[in-house]
Amino acid sequence: MTPALHIDAISAGYGEAVVLREIALTVAPGEILAVLGKNGTGKSTLLKSIMGYLPKLAGRIAIGGADVTREAPHRIARRGVAYVAQEKSLFQDLSVEENIRLALASDRDWPKARAAVERSFPFLLERIRQRAGTLSGGEQKMLLMARSLAADPKLLLVDEITEGLQPSVIERLGGVLRAERGRSAAGILLVEQHIPFALAVADRFVVMDRGEIVDAGAAGAPGAAAEIARHLSL
Repeated sequence: MTPALHIDAISAGYGEAVVLREIALTVAPGEILAVLGKNGTGKSTLLKSIMGYLPKLAGRIAIGGADVTREAPHRIARRGVAYVAQEKSLFQDLSVEENIRLALASDRDWPKARAAVERSFPFLLERIRQRAGTLSGGEQKMLLMARSLAADPKLLLVDEITEGLQPSVIERLGGVLRAERGRSAAGILLVEQHIPFALAVADRFVVMDRGEIVDAGAAGAPGAAAEIARHLSL
């Protein structure tokens, strides 16, 4: 089976500052891989490199078997890649519907996208005309997720979705991720610091430190949480 994402010894960074050092990982279709680590270890840089926002200094990235190492972000998105960024990337003055439509290639895709929103976050349809900026912080995170899922991605990149959220919202987002993985066989790369959440939804995990992968394992393995916590406390 062709991987949803395959990264082969990628090095990347900002200008002359190298942040990622020979990162290698694979995400299969229908798999959730959690990337854990302290702040500043390169987790968000990894997602930005996959999306083409940063130049690669070495290595190769393939999405669905296609080499995208040098492709621009808009071309990568057209390959069925959706990115839920850590920074709030909603258009605050646009409505819920208008924000979701921005993820679509054509207005003809709206009925299918609306069905996806109804399946995952039905309350958003009750607020379809509401300005995104008037939603609560948790609701905005759910809108970000809904917008990404509306395009029916083959690969979903999620960056710190649980940050600052109350437990009920975190639980809901976890359920949506698990359901989406099972429904569409999308590969999901989940960057997180919330260890219980990550291990509850993921199949496997890797731990990053100083731009390198320093540990990996099965999310359900005995002692996985303690091993990850040890890395995060160093």
